[in-house]
Amino acid sequence: DVQLEESGGGSVQIGGSLRLSCVASGYAVSSGCMGWFRRAPGKEREEVACISASGYLYYGEFVRGRFTISRDNAKNTVSLQMNSLKAEDSAIYYCAAARASTCSGRAIRGDGMDYWGKGTLVTISS
Repeated sequence: DVQLEESGGGSVQIGGSLRLSCVASGYAVSSGCMGWFRRAPGKEREEVACISASGYLYYGEFVRGRFTISRDNAKNTVSLQMNSLKAEDSAIYYCAAARASTCSGRAIRGDGMDYWGKGTLVTISS
């Protein structure tokens, strides 16, 4: 079975930083499209960032250079470095993975992801 486990969430002040990690088991992060998504209370799921097997990167428009997705094949982990955090970044952040090696439009939107973690809560306060 494929399992994705997120960590690194927490509470930080506006302007602060957090680094989220997603450890995969039963799945090689080097082999497929992986991504981070988020859902804030009362809002729809939002795509944050994706990375394909070849290293293609995609970021949601709201990221605007503040977040960086990366992959550590040796640790079988995908991370999301988040800087200059804003109150509106507060949400549950989910790691997801696709069986496909490329990040299709559907995968980037989340519909094409095959596996999901349980999420980690990020709270940004003033």
